[in-house]
Amino acid sequence: MAHPEQDLAAARWPQRGRAPAEAVAPPRDPEPLPTPTGQSPYRMDLDSLLSAAEIAEIRSAGHLTFQLVGDVGGVKRPEFQMAVTGAMANQAHDPHDPPRFLYILGDVVYYNGQASEYYPQFYEPYADYPAPILAVPGNHDGTPIDQNSPSLAAFVTNFCASSPQVSPDARDVRRLTMTQPNVYFTLTTPFVTVIGMYDNVVDDGYLDEDQRRWLAAEMRAAPDDRPMILASHHPMLSLDMFHGPSEYMEQVIDEAIQSSGRVPTVVFAGHVHNYQRWTHPLPGNQDPLPFVVSGGGGYWNLHHIMAPDRSVPALPYTDERGNQLCNYEDHAHSFTRVDARADGITTWQFRVDDTPGSVATTLVEKASFPKR
Repeated sequence: MAHPEQDLAAARWPQRGRAPAEAVAPPRDPEPLPTPTGQSPYRMDLDSLLSAAEIAEIRSAGHLTFQLVGDVGGVKRPEFQMAVTGAMANQAHDPHDPPRFLYILGDVVYYNGQASEYYPQFYEPYADYPAPILAVPGNHDGTPIDQNSPSLAAFVTNFCASSPQVSPDARDVRRLTMTQPNVYFTLTTPFVTVIGMYDNVVDDGYLDEDQRRWLAAEMRAAPDDRPMILASHHPMLSLDMFHGPSEYMEQVIDEAIQSSGRVPTVVFAGHVHNYQRWTHPLPGNQDPLPFVVSGGGGYWNLHHIMAPDRSVPALPYTDERGNQLCNYEDHAHSFTRVDARADGITTWQFRVDDTPGSVATTLVEKASFPKR
Protein backbone atom coordinates (compact mmCIF):
# COMPACT_ATOMS: atom_id res chain seq x y z
CA MET A 1 0.00 0.00 0.00
CA ALA A 2 1.22 3.50 -0.77
CA HIS A 3 2.79 5.58 1.97
CA PRO A 4 0.74 8.80 2.41
CA GLU A 5 3.74 11.00 1.75
CA GLN A 6 4.04 9.42 -1.70
CA ASP A 7 0.77 11.00 -2.83
CA LEU A 8 1.40 13.41 -5.68
CA ALA A 9 -0.28 16.62 -4.66
CA ALA A 10 0.38 18.23 -8.00
CA ALA A 11 -1.42 15.42 -9.77
CA ARG A 12 -4.53 16.03 -7.66
CA TRP A 13 -4.47 19.78 -8.02
CA PRO A 14 -6.12 19.96 -11.49
CA GLN A 15 -9.19 18.28 -9.98
CA ARG A 16 -10.16 21.66 -8.60
CA GLY A 17 -11.28 22.56 -12.11
CA ARG A 18 -13.60 19.56 -12.47
CA ALA A 19 -17.27 19.78 -13.31
CA PRO A 20 -19.77 20.44 -10.50
CA ALA A 21 -20.45 17.76 -7.90
CA GLU A 22 -23.37 16.16 -9.72
CA ALA A 23 -21.03 15.15 -12.56
CA VAL A 24 -18.51 13.34 -10.34
CA ALA A 25 -18.26 9.59 -11.01
CA PRO A 26 -18.36 7.28 -7.99
CA PRO A 27 -14.92 6.15 -6.81
CA ARG A 28 -13.62 2.62 -7.28
CA ASP A 29 -12.04 -0.15 -5.22
CA PRO A 30 -13.50 0.44 -1.75
CA GLU A 31 -12.76 -2.16 0.92
CA PRO A 32 -15.63 -4.41 2.10
CA LEU A 33 -17.14 -3.42 5.44
CA PRO A 34 -16.91 -5.68 8.48
CA THR A 35 -20.03 -7.29 9.91
CA PRO A 36 -21.79 -4.92 12.35
CA THR A 37 -21.51 -5.91 16.00
CA GLY A 38 -24.83 -4.26 16.91
CA GLN A 39 -28.34 -4.07 15.56
CA SER A 40 -29.57 -1.76 12.81
CA PRO A 41 -30.01 1.24 12.77
CA TYR A 42 -26.72 1.26 14.72
CA ARG A 43 -27.45 3.73 17.49
CA MET A 44 -25.50 4.25 20.71
CA ASP A 45 -26.82 6.33 23.58
CA LEU A 46 -24.60 8.44 25.79
CA ASP A 47 -26.35 6.87 28.78
CA SER A 48 -24.44 3.65 28.01
CA LEU A 49 -21.08 5.44 28.38
CA LEU A 50 -21.57 7.76 31.35
CA SER A 51 -22.88 7.26 34.86
CA ALA A 52 -26.38 8.31 35.84
CA ALA A 53 -24.83 11.08 37.94
CA GLU A 54 -22.91 12.45 34.95
CA ILE A 55 -26.01 12.40 32.76
CA ALA A 56 -27.91 14.22 35.51
CA GLU A 57 -25.16 16.86 35.67
CA ILE A 58 -25.35 17.37 31.92
CA ARG A 59 -29.12 17.76 31.95
CA SER A 60 -28.96 20.13 34.92
CA ALA A 61 -26.30 22.27 33.23
CA GLY A 62 -28.40 22.51 30.06
CA HIS A 63 -25.53 21.64 27.73
CA LEU A 64 -23.08 18.91 26.72
CA THR A 65 -19.37 19.55 26.23
CA PHE A 66 -17.07 17.22 24.29
CA GLN A 67 -13.93 17.28 22.15
CA LEU A 68 -13.51 16.39 18.51
CA VAL A 69 -10.47 15.96 16.26
CA GLY A 70 -9.10 13.71 13.53
CA ASP A 71 -5.80 12.29 12.27
CA VAL A 72 -4.44 11.63 15.72
CA GLY A 73 -1.91 8.81 15.20
CA GLY A 74 1.54 9.81 16.36
CA VAL A 75 3.64 7.72 14.01
CA LYS A 76 7.17 8.98 13.25
CA ARG A 77 6.97 12.13 15.47
CA PRO A 78 4.92 11.15 18.56
CA GLU A 79 5.70 14.39 20.40
CA PHE A 80 3.02 16.20 18.40
CA GLN A 81 0.34 13.67 19.35
CA MET A 82 1.45 13.78 22.98
CA ALA A 83 1.09 17.58 22.99
CA VAL A 84 -2.49 17.33 21.69
CA THR A 85 -3.52 14.48 24.00
CA GLY A 86 -1.97 16.27 26.98
CA ALA A 87 -3.88 19.47 26.25
CA MET A 88 -7.17 17.62 25.72
CA ALA A 89 -6.68 15.54 28.88
CA ASN A 90 -5.96 18.71 30.83
CA GLN A 91 -9.38 20.07 29.84
CA ALA A 92 -11.07 16.72 30.50
CA HIS A 93 -9.72 16.70 34.08
CA ASP A 94 -11.31 20.10 34.80
CA PRO A 95 -13.90 19.45 37.54
CA HIS A 96 -16.05 22.46 36.62
CA ASP A 97 -17.16 21.73 33.04
CA PRO A 98 -15.17 18.84 31.61
CA PRO A 99 -15.57 17.45 28.12
CA ARG A 100 -17.56 14.24 28.56
CA PHE A 101 -16.00 12.34 25.67
CA LEU A 102 -13.64 12.59 22.71
CA TYR A 103 -14.85 11.88 19.17
CA ILE A 104 -12.07 11.00 16.70
CA LEU A 105 -12.67 11.79 13.02
CA GLY A 106 -10.64 8.90 11.67
CA ASP A 107 -7.00 7.87 11.25
CA VAL A 108 -6.62 6.62 14.78
CA VAL A 109 -3.43 4.80 13.79
CA TYR A 110 -1.05 4.94 10.81
CA TYR A 111 -0.46 3.60 8.28
CA ASN A 112 -2.47 0.42 7.78
CA GLY A 113 -4.70 -0.02 10.82
CA GLN A 114 -2.37 -2.58 12.37
CA ALA A 115 -3.28 -3.99 15.79
CA SER A 116 0.37 -3.58 16.80
CA GLU A 117 0.08 0.20 16.40
CA TYR A 118 -2.86 0.64 18.78
CA TYR A 119 -0.65 0.68 21.87
CA PRO A 120 1.94 3.29 20.73
CA GLN A 121 -0.53 5.43 18.77
CA PHE A 122 -3.73 5.16 20.83
CA TYR A 123 -3.69 3.47 24.22
CA GLU A 124 -0.41 4.85 25.55
CA PRO A 125 -0.94 8.48 24.36
CA TYR A 126 -4.48 8.52 25.82
CA ALA A 127 -3.61 6.73 29.05
CA ASP A 128 -4.31 9.90 31.07
CA TYR A 129 -7.49 10.83 29.18
CA PRO A 130 -10.29 10.25 31.73
CA ALA A 131 -13.36 10.13 29.46
CA PRO A 132 -14.73 7.73 26.83
CA ILE A 133 -13.25 7.89 23.32
CA LEU A 134 -15.38 7.18 20.24
CA ALA A 135 -14.32 7.20 16.60
CA VAL A 136 -15.27 6.77 13.00
CA PRO A 137 -12.50 5.12 10.96
CA GLY A 138 -10.31 6.90 8.46
CA ASN A 139 -8.63 5.60 5.33
CA HIS A 140 -5.50 4.59 7.25
CA ASP A 141 -7.57 2.61 9.75
CA GLY A 142 -9.21 0.71 6.91
CA THR A 143 -6.30 0.18 4.50
CA PRO A 144 -5.05 -3.38 5.08
CA ILE A 145 -1.33 -3.97 5.17
CA ASP A 146 -1.65 -6.93 2.79
CA GLN A 147 -4.26 -9.00 1.00
CA ASN A 148 -4.52 -11.44 3.90
CA SER A 149 -5.50 -8.77 6.43
CA PRO A 150 -9.21 -7.87 6.56
CA SER A 151 -10.01 -4.18 6.46
CA LEU A 152 -10.80 -2.56 9.84
CA ALA A 153 -10.15 -5.73 11.87
CA ALA A 154 -8.19 -3.93 14.61
CA PHE A 155 -10.58 -0.97 14.60
CA VAL A 156 -13.53 -3.30 15.22
CA THR A 157 -11.63 -5.06 18.03
CA ASN A 158 -10.94 -1.79 19.82
CA PHE A 159 -13.99 0.35 19.00
CA CYS A 160 -16.82 -2.05 18.10
CA ALA A 161 -16.44 -4.75 20.75
CA SER A 162 -19.56 -6.64 21.80
CA SER A 163 -18.86 -5.71 25.43
CA PRO A 164 -16.36 -3.45 27.26
CA GLN A 165 -13.12 -5.30 27.92
CA VAL A 166 -9.39 -4.76 28.11
CA SER A 167 -8.04 -5.13 24.59
CA PRO A 168 -4.95 -7.26 24.03
CA ASP A 169 -3.69 -4.27 22.04
CA ALA A 170 -3.82 -2.07 25.18
CA ARG A 171 -1.04 -3.97 26.99
CA ASP A 172 -0.63 -2.27 30.39
CA VAL A 173 -3.23 0.48 29.81
CA ARG A 174 -6.56 -0.26 31.48
CA ARG A 175 -8.84 1.66 29.10
CA LEU A 176 -11.74 -0.58 28.05
CA THR A 177 -12.75 -1.16 24.45
CA MET A 178 -15.56 0.93 23.01
CA THR A 179 -18.83 -0.79 22.05
CA GLN A 180 -19.95 1.09 18.97
CA PRO A 181 -22.51 -0.99 17.04
CA ASN A 182 -20.89 -0.52 13.64
CA VAL A 183 -18.10 1.33 11.86
CA TYR A 184 -20.77 3.91 11.03
CA PHE A 185 -23.25 4.75 13.77
CA THR A 186 -25.39 7.41 15.45
CA LEU A 187 -24.59 8.75 18.91
CA THR A 188 -27.70 9.97 20.73
CA THR A 189 -27.37 12.43 23.61
CA PRO A 190 -29.66 14.83 25.51
CA PHE A 191 -28.43 17.88 23.56
CA VAL A 192 -27.09 16.72 20.18
CA THR A 193 -27.32 13.85 17.72
CA VAL A 194 -24.01 12.87 16.09
CA ILE A 195 -24.28 10.80 12.89
CA GLY A 196 -20.90 9.29 12.03
CA MET A 197 -20.16 7.97 8.55
CA TYR A 198 -17.40 5.62 7.36
CA ASP A 199 -16.24 6.82 3.96
CA ASN A 200 -13.79 4.00 3.22
CA VAL A 201 -10.22 4.04 1.89
CA VAL A 202 -10.45 5.55 -1.59
CA ASP A 203 -9.11 9.03 -2.30
CA ASP A 204 -12.38 10.95 -2.28
CA GLY A 205 -14.34 8.73 0.10
CA TYR A 206 -17.10 6.24 -0.65
CA LEU A 207 -20.43 5.23 0.92
CA ASP A 208 -22.25 2.24 -0.51
CA GLU A 209 -25.98 2.41 -1.17
CA ASP A 210 -26.87 0.81 2.17
CA GLN A 211 -24.94 3.43 4.11
CA ARG A 212 -26.31 6.28 2.02
CA ARG A 213 -29.87 5.11 2.70
CA TRP A 214 -28.98 4.73 6.38
CA LEU A 215 -27.55 8.26 6.49
CA ALA A 216 -30.71 9.85 5.08
CA ALA A 217 -32.91 7.75 7.38
CA GLU A 218 -30.91 8.70 10.48
CA MET A 219 -31.02 12.38 9.55
CA ARG A 220 -34.78 12.09 9.06
CA ALA A 221 -35.20 10.30 12.40
CA ALA A 222 -33.00 12.63 14.44
CA PRO A 223 -34.96 14.60 17.08
CA ASP A 224 -35.74 18.10 15.85
CA ASP A 225 -35.51 19.64 19.33
CA ARG A 226 -31.70 19.55 19.39
CA PRO A 227 -28.78 20.13 17.00
CA MET A 228 -27.56 17.47 14.57
CA ILE A 229 -23.90 16.91 13.62
CA LEU A 230 -22.61 14.89 10.69
CA ALA A 231 -19.10 13.47 11.07
CA SER A 232 -16.85 11.75 8.54
CA HIS A 233 -13.18 11.42 7.66
CA HIS A 234 -12.88 12.72 4.10
CA PRO A 235 -13.75 16.44 3.85
CA MET A 236 -16.11 17.72 1.21
CA LEU A 237 -14.26 21.06 1.32
CA SER A 238 -10.57 21.89 1.72
CA LEU A 239 -8.14 24.38 0.25
CA ASP A 240 -4.99 22.45 1.07
CA MET A 241 -2.65 21.34 -1.70
CA PHE A 242 -2.03 17.80 -0.44
CA HIS A 243 -5.48 16.18 -0.38
CA GLY A 244 -7.91 18.82 -1.61
CA PRO A 245 -11.71 18.65 -1.40
CA SER A 246 -13.92 15.64 -2.07
CA GLU A 247 -16.65 16.63 -4.47
CA TYR A 248 -17.96 13.09 -4.01
CA MET A 249 -18.55 13.71 -0.28
CA GLU A 250 -20.11 17.07 -1.13
CA GLN A 251 -22.55 15.21 -3.36
CA VAL A 252 -23.26 12.59 -0.67
CA ILE A 253 -24.11 15.24 1.91
CA ASP A 254 -26.17 17.35 -0.50
CA GLU A 255 -28.18 14.28 -1.52
CA ALA A 256 -28.72 13.25 2.11
CA ILE A 257 -30.06 16.72 2.91
CA GLN A 258 -32.40 16.61 -0.06
CA SER A 259 -33.56 13.05 0.64
CA SER A 260 -34.10 13.51 4.38
CA GLY A 261 -35.51 17.03 4.31
CA ARG A 262 -33.15 17.85 7.20
CA VAL A 263 -30.12 20.14 7.33
CA PRO A 264 -27.42 19.39 9.92
CA THR A 265 -26.31 22.13 12.27
CA VAL A 266 -22.67 21.59 11.27
CA VAL A 267 -20.59 18.96 9.45
CA PHE A 268 -17.12 17.88 10.68
CA ALA A 269 -14.36 15.95 8.92
CA GLY A 270 -10.64 15.25 9.20
CA HIS A 271 -8.17 13.76 6.67
CA VAL A 272 -6.55 17.11 5.95
CA HIS A 273 -4.05 17.89 8.72
CA ASN A 274 -5.11 21.38 9.71
CA TYR A 275 -8.16 23.39 10.80
CA GLN A 276 -10.56 25.03 8.35
CA ARG A 277 -14.02 26.57 8.79
CA TRP A 278 -16.22 26.87 5.70
CA THR A 279 -19.77 27.60 4.64
CA HIS A 280 -21.45 25.58 1.90
CA PRO A 281 -24.36 27.14 -0.05
CA LEU A 282 -27.72 25.35 -0.07
CA PRO A 283 -30.56 25.71 -2.58
CA GLY A 284 -33.15 28.45 -2.28
CA ASN A 285 -32.96 31.01 0.48
CA GLN A 286 -31.56 28.62 3.09
CA ASP A 287 -28.68 29.72 5.26
CA PRO A 288 -25.40 28.10 4.20
CA LEU A 289 -24.25 24.87 5.85
CA PRO A 290 -21.27 25.24 8.23
CA PHE A 291 -18.44 22.80 7.55
CA VAL A 292 -15.34 22.28 9.70
CA VAL A 293 -12.10 20.39 9.05
CA SER A 294 -10.41 19.45 12.33
CA GLY A 295 -7.56 17.19 11.30
CA GLY A 296 -4.61 18.51 13.28
CA GLY A 297 -4.84 15.91 16.03
CA GLY A 298 -1.29 14.61 16.14
CA TYR A 299 0.04 13.29 12.84
CA TRP A 300 3.40 14.95 12.37
CA ASN A 301 2.96 16.48 8.90
CA LEU A 302 0.60 19.45 8.70
CA HIS A 303 -1.03 20.45 5.41
CA HIS A 304 -0.81 24.09 4.44
CA ILE A 305 -3.51 26.18 2.82
CA MET A 306 -2.91 27.26 -0.77
CA ALA A 307 -5.21 28.65 -3.45
CA PRO A 308 -5.26 27.08 -6.96
CA ASP A 309 -2.89 29.80 -8.18
CA ARG A 310 -0.47 28.69 -5.41
CA SER A 311 -0.99 31.90 -3.44
CA VAL A 312 -1.96 32.24 0.21
CA PRO A 313 -5.67 33.09 0.00
CA ALA A 314 -7.17 36.25 1.41
CA LEU A 315 -10.15 35.59 3.67
CA PRO A 316 -12.95 35.07 3.10
CA TYR A 317 -12.04 32.94 0.09
CA THR A 318 -14.86 31.78 -2.23
CA ASP A 319 -14.44 28.89 -4.67
CA GLU A 320 -16.11 28.43 -8.04
CA ARG A 321 -19.19 26.76 -6.48
CA GLY A 322 -19.78 29.40 -3.83
CA ASN A 323 -18.18 27.54 -0.90
CA GLN A 324 -16.51 30.05 1.37
CA LEU A 325 -13.42 29.54 3.54
CA CYS A 326 -13.89 31.75 6.60
CA ASN A 327 -10.87 30.90 8.76
CA TYR A 328 -8.06 28.39 9.14
CA GLU A 329 -5.03 27.34 11.20
CA ASP A 330 -2.38 25.40 9.26
CA HIS A 331 0.85 25.99 11.18
CA ALA A 332 0.01 24.29 14.47
CA HIS A 333 -1.73 21.17 15.71
CA SER A 334 -5.14 21.86 17.18
CA PHE A 335 -8.40 20.34 18.40
CA THR A 336 -12.05 21.31 18.69
CA ARG A 337 -14.07 21.75 21.88
CA VAL A 338 -17.82 21.52 21.25
CA ASP A 339 -20.63 22.84 23.43
CA ALA A 340 -24.07 21.54 22.44
CA ARG A 341 -27.27 23.18 23.69
CA ALA A 342 -30.87 22.79 22.62
CA ASP A 343 -30.62 25.89 20.42
CA GLY A 344 -27.29 25.24 18.73
CA ILE A 345 -23.59 24.42 18.75
CA THR A 346 -20.62 26.52 19.85
CA THR A 347 -17.07 25.48 19.00
CA TRP A 348 -13.70 26.59 20.29
CA GLN A 349 -10.63 25.70 18.24
CA PHE A 350 -7.51 25.42 20.39
CA ARG A 351 -3.99 25.68 19.03
CA VAL A 352 -1.58 23.42 20.94
CA ASP A 353 1.86 24.35 22.27
CA ASP A 354 4.07 21.45 21.20
CA THR A 355 6.81 22.18 23.75
CA PRO A 356 7.52 18.84 25.48
CA GLY A 357 5.56 18.60 28.72
CA SER A 358 3.39 21.63 27.98
CA VAL A 359 -0.41 21.43 28.03
CA ALA A 360 -0.84 25.08 27.06
CA THR A 361 -3.32 26.10 24.39
CA THR A 362 -4.30 29.34 22.68
CA LEU A 363 -7.69 30.05 21.15
CA VAL A 364 -7.79 30.16 17.34
CA GLU A 365 -11.44 31.17 17.23
CA LYS A 366 -14.88 30.66 18.71
CA ALA A 367 -17.78 29.97 16.34
CA SER A 368 -21.52 29.49 16.87
CA PHE A 369 -23.97 27.53 14.73
CA PRO A 370 -27.70 27.77 15.45
CA LYS A 371 -29.93 24.70 15.29
CA ARG A 372 -31.69 24.37 11.94
